Amino acid sequence: MGEITPSPLRRNPRRIDATAVHETIVRLEQRIAARFPESGLRRVAQELIQVARDATERIASIRRRSLIIRIFTWLLAIAILAILATIPLRLKVEDVNTVGDAVQLLESALGSSFFIGTCILFLVSMDGRMRRNRALRAIHELRAMAHVVDMHQLTKDPSVVLSNRVTDVSPLRTYSPFELARYLDYCSEMLALISKIAVLYVQDLTDPVAIDTVDDVEDLTTGLSRKIWQKIMLVQREMTEDVKNAD
Repeated sequence: MGEITPSPLRRNPRRIDATAVHETIVRLEQRIAARFPESGLRRVAQELIQVARDATERIASIRRRSLIIRIFTWLLAIAILAILATIPLRLKVEDVNTVGDAVQLLESALGSSFFIGTCILFLVSMDGRMRRNRALRAIHELRAMAHVVDMHQLTKDPSVVLSNRVTDVSPLRTYSPFELARYLDYCSEMLALISKIAVLYVQDLTDPVAIDTVDDVEDLTTGLSRKIWQKIMLVQREMTEDVKNAD
């Protein structure tokens, strides 16, 4: 049921290659066009080709660190630490007359140190958060595309198509059992490729939020593919029964 497609791992067995993923999607679109040239699924595949084509540039944007932000962050952090270091030099022993004064001074210093440390941590992690946000925007776009693919297979119910039990408001279904199986198989392949593009965005990131979001997308596409394959199994069973009855 599956044609040979380029391997997304051909360059490095430990990494997914963005170019190979793009070529695989192009091949999938061509296969869909050969059997369903006017289908909405083909338009989704064409849009996915564009997403895969843009993925290389977006991945470079996600990986890119802002030199300006990093310089500004470190200069500001150094300035804050320098100000903090001058505080003890301004204090005089005569200002501490009692144990209470010393405790109060220590509490104030610790509170200021905690606040300043938090500010420095916020500044240092700013570039990483910006890269994460770029990745999340791209991943959420893929999540939406997965739902679009699901909408296209939603009305392809084998129990209705194969039995021809339709009403006046039923969607138009003109696919044979073989064509229906191929259509559903293309939907499953497209969902798998959507999840692979999502992995590309975090392949060089260690951000736990972005990685968890990709895991959610993979769970979503896997769940949708599972539903599709249940339909494919029904179609295959019907096709097998038709062959037996013909014999």
